[in-house]
Amino acid sequence: MASCSLAVVAILVTLFSVQTLVRSDGSDHRYKVGDDVPLYANKVGPFHNPSETYRYFDLPFCSSAPVKEKKEALGEVLNGDRLVSAPYKLQFLSEKESETACKKHMTKEEVAKFRNAVSKDYYFQMYYDDLPIWGFLGKVDKDGKTDPSEYKYYLFKHLQFEISYNKDRVIEISVRSDPNAIVDLTEDNEVDVDFMYSVRWKEIDTPFEKRMEKYSQSSSLPHHLEIHWFSIINSCVTVLLLTGFLATILMRVLKNDFVKYAHDEETADDQEETGWKYIHGDVFRYPKYKSLIAAAVGSGTQLFTLSIFIFMLALVGVFYPYNRGALFTALVVIYALTSGIAGYTAASFYCQLEGTNWVRNLLLTGSLFCGPLFLTFCFLNTVAIAYNATAALPFGTIVVIFLIWTLVTSPLLVLGGIAGKNSKAEFQAPCRTTKYPREIPPLPWYRRTVPQMAMAGFLPFSAIYIELYYIFASVWGHRIYTIYSILFIVFIILLIVTAFITVALTYFQLAAEDHEWWWRKCLSCAVDQPAYSYMPTACITTMHDQICPDLCKPHSSLDTWHAFAMVFSSCLGQLVSALHCSLFVTFTAQSSVSRKWFGHPYFEQKQHALVEAIASGTCCTLHDSTL
Repeated sequence: MASCSLAVVAILVTLFSVQTLVRSDGSDHRYKVGDDVPLYANKVGPFHNPSETYRYFDLPFCSSAPVKEKKEALGEVLNGDRLVSAPYKLQFLSEKESETACKKHMTKEEVAKFRNAVSKDYYFQMYYDDLPIWGFLGKVDKDGKTDPSEYKYYLFKHLQFEISYNKDRVIEISVRSDPNAIVDLTEDNEVDVDFMYSVRWKEIDTPFEKRMEKYSQSSSLPHHLEIHWFSIINSCVTVLLLTGFLATILMRVLKNDFVKYAHDEETADDQEETGWKYIHGDVFRYPKYKSLIAAAVGSGTQLFTLSIFIFMLALVGVFYPYNRGALFTALVVIYALTSGIAGYTAASFYCQLEGTNWVRNLLLTGSLFCGPLFLTFCFLNTVAIAYNATAALPFGTIVVIFLIWTLVTSPLLVLGGIAGKNSKAEFQAPCRTTKYPREIPPLPWYRRTVPQMAMAGFLPFSAIYIELYYIFASVWGHRIYTIYSILFIVFIILLIVTAFITVALTYFQLAAEDHEWWWRKCLSCAVDQPAYSYMPTACITTMHDQICPDLCKPHSSLDTWHAFAMVFSSCLGQLVSALHCSLFVTFTAQSSVSRKWFGHPYFEQKQHALVEAIASGTCCTLHDSTL
C-alpha cells in the first residue's frame, strides 16, 4: 500500500511540475496588436554535432539593449537551454521591412571567431512564444575550389521572419536569411555590420492546440511507420521462436521424467541423477556478496518503476515536441520519489538472504546508481566548463539537485529500507540446501560468463535495435521522436524476450551442473531486466504468499520441475508465481503423457486432492511426495 501511495504521489507531483514547467511571458499566449511577444535567443553550435552547443552571445553578436537572461526551470537547465533576450523585437501583428536591430564594429578577433563558426556550419536556435526557430549564421562559397584556403566565408546579416497567427494567438514562425545581405569574413579585417530583420504576418485557420503537431509529423510519415511496424513484427517473430524453443525444452524434459517415473518408479529412484537434477541441493544456496546483489535488485526495481512512469506520462501527451526540459524534470522528480521502492526491495531481499547489516546495504543501494552517475557527471561537467558549453550546469543547479537527493531521495530510501527490514517475507526454498557446495565441473568457453552475457544481450538487442536507432537519432541528432505508443509496445516485447532468454540460458547453465546462477543472470541481464529478477525471494508461493506445508516438500524425483520453476519465477516475478500452480496443472493435464500418468487410480485420487488444495490456497506446487 505504501508503494502504491508513493506511486500516485509521484505521478501527481510530476504532472504538476511538468505542466507548469515552461510558460511564455504572455501567460495565456494571447496578445493584442502591438504587444511584445517574447523572443529568446537560446544557443548556437555546429549543425553536424547537435550535442555541442554554446550560448548565443558567446559569438560576438550585438544587442540594442542590455541582455536579460530568462529565469529557467530545472529541466530547462539540465537540457542545456540558456535563454536570453534576442536583439530583434517582433511585436504582435507589427510588420517591419529591413529594420536595423543593432550595429557592430567587429575586430579581427571577432571576425576570425565568426569565420570559424561559419566554416563549421553553425546554426542558431531561438524561441518565439515558445515556438522553436532555427537558422544558419552564414555560408561557405567553395565555387568548385578544392583548396580550403581559397574558400570564401560570408555572414548573414539580414533575417526574414514569417509569422502565422490565428486571431490573437501565434501559430507558426519561420526564419530565413537573405542570401544577398552578407558580410565577407574571408580576410582578417575589421568590418562594420548592420544586423537587420524583416517581419511579415499572415493569418491561418490552424487552431492553437495543434500548433505543435507539425514538429512531430516527421515521425509519423508513412515510410517511417512502415519501418516501426517492421520492427514490431520482427520482435514478435523473435518472441514466437523463443516461446517454441522453451516449450520444446519443457515438453522434452518433463515428458522424459514422467515416462521414467510412471513405468518403473523403484528403478528411477535407484538411478544416479545427472544434469540439473543432480544439483537440486545447491540451486538455492545464497549467492556471494548478497548485499551487493540485493542493492542491484533494489536499484533495478526503482529504474524499472521510473521507466513505467515515464511511459505513462509520454502516452498521455506530456512530452510533446520542444516542451523544454519536461523529460528531465520528470526523470529527476520521479527518481527522487521512487527511491523508497529501491530501499524496500533491497532491504527486504537482503534480510531474506539472512543478511544482518541492513544499514550498509541501504547505503550501497543509494550509491550503486548515483555514485557512478555522479562520477560521470563530474567528468562531463568539467569538460563542458572547460569548453564553455551550455551542457555545463551552473553551481546553483548542482546545489538544487544535491538538496533534492539529500532531503527527498535519502529519507525515502531509509523509510523504504525500514519497511523492507520489518516485512514478514521469508526466503523458503522448496528443497533443502546441502551443507557443502558441489564442485562445478570444467565448462567450455562458450558456457562462461562473458559469452553468456553476449548471448543474453543479442536477442533483446535484435528486438529493439530499430527503435534504438530512432531514439539515438533524437537524442544526439536533429530527429524528433514522438511515437511513444510503438516504443511502449517494443518495450513490452523487450521484457518478454529478456525473460525467455534468461530462462533458456539458466536452463543450460543448470544442465551443465553449474549452480552459481545468481550473479551470472544478474550480470547477463543487468540492463534488460532490472525489476523482474526479484522473484528468488519468494520462489514458489500462492497469491497470499503462503508456503507449502511439509507434506509438499520434495525428495528428488521432480527436482527438475523445482529448479525450472525457480528459474522461471526469477525472471517473471511474483505475478507469474500467483498463477504458477494452476498453469502447471493445466499443462500436465493436457499432455498425452500426463493423461496416462494421471490415469492410474492412485494418481487420480492424489490429483483431486491437489486441485482441492490449490482451490483452498493451502498448497501451491506439485511434488512427488504428494503422489
